[in-house]
Amino acid sequence: MLPPFLSPGDTVGVVAPASRFPYNELADGLRILRDDWQLNVIEGNSLHAIDGPFAGSDDLRRADIQRFFDDPTVRAVFAARGGYGCYRIADGLDLSGLQANPKWLVGFSDVTVLLSLLHNHGLVSLHGLMPRQFGDPNRAESLESVRQWLFGELPTHYAVPEHALNRQGKATGPLVGGNLTLLINSIGTPTDMDFSGKILFIEDVDETLFSLDRMMTQLRRAGRLAELAGLVVGQFTDMRANLSLPFGKDSYEIITDAVSDYAYPVLVNFPAGHVDYNLALPIGKVVELVVQQKTGRLNFHP
Repeated sequence: MLPPFLSPGDTVGVVAPASRFPYNELADGLRILRDDWQLNVIEGNSLHAIDGPFAGSDDLRRADIQRFFDDPTVRAVFAARGGYGCYRIADGLDLSGLQANPKWLVGFSDVTVLLSLLHNHGLVSLHGLMPRQFGDPNRAESLESVRQWLFGELPTHYAVPEHALNRQGKATGPLVGGNLTLLINSIGTPTDMDFSGKILFIEDVDETLFSLDRMMTQLRRAGRLAELAGLVVGQFTDMRANLSLPFGKDSYEIITDAVSDYAYPVLVNFPAGHVDYNLALPIGKVVELVVQQKTGRLNFHP
């Protein structure tokens, strides 16, 4: 079940659970939340904190997000940015307050580990654009998709043009996933997930083709790909090739090869990930994946 939708006047929290950044880079995002969306914004202490590459110590960042999870007046929590750091604080979070009063958690990339944590506790969250990026005019459609999900103006579906590597079929199941590197690093930890019967979404940025192949092979060897209901392959951005020993395949070919022994539908080149056009995805919600000859769709039923 989705958390309650937002209305103008609701209170939301903004935290920095991962990497630090100059506070002034958040100015447009905070303005949009306050002025355009008419929300009451509480700023976390982590937005001004610095501890090496992080937005404050692990304890500070964990306490920051915990405070918003526990506060029943806070209706949504926005991760200001990703980077690296959520992985270090996930295990110390108490979700009892969040389960008693479900609310939206919004973010992607490094925030994937927190989205997975919420899914494991039966909570739906939003894989989508973060406030540090809200003011970028090139991301206006991505921002609007976040607003629609949060304010209950849900899209009926997302449609994606045909791709040569698509595999046709139809499947229904909870949508899970996010950043592939974070999913791999969660195997064997409390944020590991059971992929069986799920529609898995994956994306990544700035990895080598060899590391991508290694990650997909690890998922296959660990049995995580065999029982999927379907696979949605997002954007794999700024992938690096080894010029002295070319891999000979691109990212999508590596991924589809890894699932070639299975029969479920595969939708390739979905517009989500580390790109301007980054459609918001409800992690944990049951969706329908339909891949046909000329198009692929993610359908969102009430």
